Amino acid sequence: MPLTVVLAEDSPLMRDGLVGVLTRFGHEVVAAVGDADALTTAVRRHRPDIVVTDVRMPPDNTDDGLRAAVALRRDHPGLPVLVLSQYIEQSYAAHLLDLGSDSGVGYLLKDRVSAVSDFVDAVTQVAAGATVVDPEVVRQLLNRRRDPLRRLTPREREVLALMAEGRTNTAIARELYVTEAAVNKHVSNILQKLDLHLDGQTHRRVLAVLTYLRA
Repeated sequence: MPLTVVLAEDSPLMRDGLVGVLTRFGHEVVAAVGDADALTTAVRRHRPDIVVTDVRMPPDNTDDGLRAAVALRRDHPGLPVLVLSQYIEQSYAAHLLDLGSDSGVGYLLKDRVSAVSDFVDAVTQVAAGATVVDPEVVRQLLNRRRDPLRRLTPREREVLALMAEGRTNTAIARELYVTEAAVNKHVSNILQKLDLHLDGQTHRRVLAVLTYLRA
């Protein structure tokens, strides 16, 4: 059954290639865009059968595509979404998959899609309501949920423990006999490794401490 697809991919070469593949298999790409804002606009305009999106794209060139996908699923419950990416963005990937219990969702790694037909099959399955996730994505998400602190170095765990005591960066620097700049770097690494993205609504330092206390 032919599907209407909104495609978001910031690489023109990759975008044109995906449009060609989907068209060749009988599907209609109603919009092919290169940034997250255009993706949101296209979905509102076309109400497609499925969204296929990359993770990293403008405007910020970080995880804009995946954040847009999560927002679209929240605003349009039941909208099938397939993420096709080179990266595993664990925090938003987990959120996206949590939203997929009642309708189609997928997360595939570009380098691990071995055949064009596998990609098209995934599009069809997700549009039909299935969940299609690369096994590597599943493995990393399971590891993350088992021990969210496992990626921290011993020094970063030490810094996080002092953060949990309510210490400021200046106080932590004095306690560990390091410079405040070094502490700032450790804190930045902690937030990044715990996948605590800055979204304007939550305080990442508090979330890091909560993660530590729950572990």
